[in-house]
Amino acid sequence: MPDETNQTGPCQPAVTEVLLELARRPGDRIFKRWNWKSALLSSFLRGTIFFSVNLFGSLGAALSALATEILFRPVVSGFCGGVIESFRRAQPPWAATLVVVIFVPSVNHLIEFTVHWARGTERLGAGVLTSVSFSVLSGLFNIFAMRRGVLIVGDGRRPLLEDLQSMPATIGAFLLAVPRLAWSFAFARRSRAVQNRCGR
Repeated sequence: MPDETNQTGPCQPAVTEVLLELARRPGDRIFKRWNWKSALLSSFLRGTIFFSVNLFGSLGAALSALATEILFRPVVSGFCGGVIESFRRAQPPWAATLVVVIFVPSVNHLIEFTVHWARGTERLGAGVLTSVSFSVLSGLFNIFAMRRGVLIVGDGRRPLLEDLQSMPATIGAFLLAVPRLAWSFAFARRSRAVQNRCGR
């Protein structure tokens, strides 16, 4: 599987360019790039979250929360997935990741809270809090996976079945990315410390 994070060229826009394009042409950049893979997977996972949290109240409350998720989640998650996909090649990667982890969930959960509040979901606070925590993790994973061509619906897309087959390897790489990053950071600091001592 090609790792697109190391590619260079005109297909790697700056984060600010992507943000401007989203603002200038939301129809092309958001609505036409609705990510049905994100819609499908997110609806299942978040429906499970709200059902489980509200099951502590009653079965009726859990079913109502699940029905609310099924009604609006595919639309919202499809749009959010499309936005995340827009940032998968954006540079620098850390800034693109920051947008995905902060901006996208902020819009997502504002809509989520409003819809569930209007529907009268009982354990709304606990449900949204759990969903927010999930959003941070899923946002990090989604952009990590999309940079590797997984869960995308644009150029280079593959059938969902192939995406799911590659998921164990993608999850494994994602879990190893944090200790690898920490090791690189620690090694860089140690190298700078040695250079400073030698330069005295």
